[in-house]
Amino acid sequence: MPTSLVTGNSLLAIDVGASTTRAVLFDVIEGEYRFVASGVAPSTVEAPFKDVSEGARNAIQSLQNILQKTLLDSTRSLIVPSQPNGTGVDSLVVTISAGPAIKTIVVGLLKDISLETARRLTESVYTKIMDTISLGDTRKPQQQIDSILRARPDMVVIAGGTDGGASRSLQKLLDPIGLASYLLPEEKRPAVLFAGNAKMATEVQSLVGSFASSVHFSHNIRPSLDVEDLDPAGLELAQMFINIRKKQLKGLDSLDLWAGGHTLPTSYATGRMVRFLADVYGSKKGLLSVDLGSSAAAIAAGFAKKSVLKVFPQFGIGEYLTSLTAHTSLEDILRWCPLDIPTSVALDYLYQKALHPATIAATPEDLALAQAVATQSLFLAMQATQSDFPKDAAYIKQTLTPLFDPIIAGGSVLSDVSSPGRSLLLLLNSVQPVGISTVILDQNNLMPMLGAAASQNSILPVQVIESGAFLSVGTVIAPVVSARYGQSILKAKITYSTGAESVVDLKYGFLETVPLATGEAARITIQVGRGVNIGFGSGRGVKNMSIAGGTLGIIFDGRGRPLDLPGDPVRRRELIKKWNWALGGG
Repeated sequence: MPTSLVTGNSLLAIDVGASTTRAVLFDVIEGEYRFVASGVAPSTVEAPFKDVSEGARNAIQSLQNILQKTLLDSTRSLIVPSQPNGTGVDSLVVTISAGPAIKTIVVGLLKDISLETARRLTESVYTKIMDTISLGDTRKPQQQIDSILRARPDMVVIAGGTDGGASRSLQKLLDPIGLASYLLPEEKRPAVLFAGNAKMATEVQSLVGSFASSVHFSHNIRPSLDVEDLDPAGLELAQMFINIRKKQLKGLDSLDLWAGGHTLPTSYATGRMVRFLADVYGSKKGLLSVDLGSSAAAIAAGFAKKSVLKVFPQFGIGEYLTSLTAHTSLEDILRWCPLDIPTSVALDYLYQKALHPATIAATPEDLALAQAVATQSLFLAMQATQSDFPKDAAYIKQTLTPLFDPIIAGGSVLSDVSSPGRSLLLLLNSVQPVGISTVILDQNNLMPMLGAAASQNSILPVQVIESGAFLSVGTVIAPVVSARYGQSILKAKITYSTGAESVVDLKYGFLETVPLATGEAARITIQVGRGVNIGFGSGRGVKNMSIAGGTLGIIFDGRGRPLDLPGDPVRRRELIKKWNWALGGG
């Protein structure tokens, strides 16, 4: 065993998911922080345990068995800090996505300004917006109160008023919140976050504070009409989320005690890491992280002047999977499937998967359905996030996804290293990246853990990322073009460091790969046809550009953007099979 495992500044990270709990150890190896090992166990949110700490202990026990290092004492409590005999760890951080969506009421003065900003803030954690209230609401106060009483929210988010601006209009919106909270049973009263005009803090405390379970104040998320600042309120909201979860989930308070209060929502921790990486990369393009888990689909993007974080519990692929049919049709799900599967079988799969989220596909039909469901869920999440991407980001066309590099994918479905080709096709179909992007699989689902660890140790995330703990799939070149099937749209010449060359003639509707190993670099020259755009302008290619390799090398996606699948089901299924084979997905 390396000495640093005993004497180094070790950090244990625990992620409590809806179906899986993971324990990961980071430690100093040869003078630098490294990802050491990971232990996994089923989550124990539901019966018979109904105690999230039990699943965490099991995950730590699994990690102990791998490391041959004692982390738990005789009472199964974490040994923290580490002891002179080598047992335990120096610190712990916890992230959590398990549990029901937090029922939330969103209140804002103007529908298209403060209310919209408050909605974006609310959707950065695992919430379900039950109702919205604004000055434009035509309901009478008693109707608003009735709606709040029916919703029985866990949380109310209030925004509105520029700093130093008028306050009377906002006061009018606070009355129904205070009255409804008063009428609710004391144990059912919501927590309230006020992130509006600071001048109103005293009145908020007076009108709402006496009847809410707790009142929290943050900097104004809309200090002026043309400025939006979500970061301070985002941290306050994350802390409120954890406090609510402690009341809902037994055992979380014990984990938080072990962690010394360093517990964050998984989505918030991921968003923090994306903001950090966007600053590190400093690219004109955005940085995108997508995570598809049992509890939710989460999209995090970092740009030069703005970050975006959206969480969609309705698109999770776990116990709420059946709600997917409220947002899409079974036919739209099955369009991504290479097999001819009846809609009745697909519906049965959704119900079975919702009842048993941790089950693994055992037949080709189940695997095809799992991939199709995951593709459509992530596709819907990306479409719903589109309006939140900044208008001044780098685009090829404003209606398409912004230019992203890199794209980082996490979640058990997306980070399946046993078949990176299948994971990549899922991403290409759902995210539909444009231009030139590097695709990375977070094979150990480290992003949220690194984001949580950053508050304790800012050096650790940097060194772990640079150590190769993530799997590079390769570089994707996806031109924006519309042409007839089989028409040549792009010609590329790849020159390897050895001097060898490879040539690609990409035709519309095809996927092509060129080998280039992880850690290797090559030079690429691309010539494009008229109307073809790879991010440098219509009809403009690139000469002698450096390009990085990966597990699948260089991937050319010649299927156009937006991706238009054939209407004929037989033809469509044959093409999907062909694309699968092209990426080695089988």
